[in-house]
Amino acid sequence: MAEFERNTVRSGGFAQADVIDQGLRAYMLRVYNYMAIGLALTGLAAYGTFVAAVNNPEFAQLIYASPLRWVIILAPLAMVFFLSFRINKMSVSAAQTTFWVYAAMVGLSLSSIFMVYTGTSITRVFFITAASFGALSLYGYTTSRSLSGMGSFLFMGLIGIIIASLVNIWLASSALQFAVSVIGVLVFAGLTAYDTQQIKEMYYAQDDATTAGRKAVMGALRLYLDFINLFLMLLQLFGNRD
Repeated sequence: MAEFERNTVRSGGFAQADVIDQGLRAYMLRVYNYMAIGLALTGLAAYGTFVAAVNNPEFAQLIYASPLRWVIILAPLAMVFFLSFRINKMSVSAAQTTFWVYAAMVGLSLSSIFMVYTGTSITRVFFITAASFGALSLYGYTTSRSLSGMGSFLFMGLIGIIIASLVNIWLASSALQFAVSVIGVLVFAGLTAYDTQQIKEMYYAQDDATTAGRKAVMGALRLYLDFINLFLMLLQLFGNRD
């Protein structure tokens, strides 16, 4: 009788673990789907804005050479802060919509890359980024090694990249830009694996639908930022300029 009870407990434990694994996979799939939709919106917005600018010089002047360009550049940053600080007070649908509007605005601000780099090199670098991101994210998801110790170093590297990029606006140094791009690739590669593990660890099987949905949106935002920045750093290194 005692043996029967022990077997029942074991079976129940396995069943519970299987439910948790299924829930985790569904949660991570949701994160990746949100991120993919965000990337698609960014790409469509970027290319659509570029085509409109090519066909309408006045529109190109407005978004690339007028003071409005600073609004276009800074608005996505404002939306990131808004989403980060307001996420716990938003419904899941509102958080999704905000994220996707943000992704479209990023596309608007990135449309100029089509005027700087060839379409072929942009496509090539995008697929390089996708392959690299996929491998790094898979590593972060599957590794049993804790990556939490990397967090502080990666954050310091990120701050260094931001400061160096701001300084280089005035210096316009190609050597500094190259160094920033190389370090940036390493930092965002590390952040991809680190953030994936952190997002995985955020999963809690007992979360209600609203909490789980908010976590999925914020997870998608983190991975989206890693992908976009990794893409831009690789484009600066390997993109062919027009």
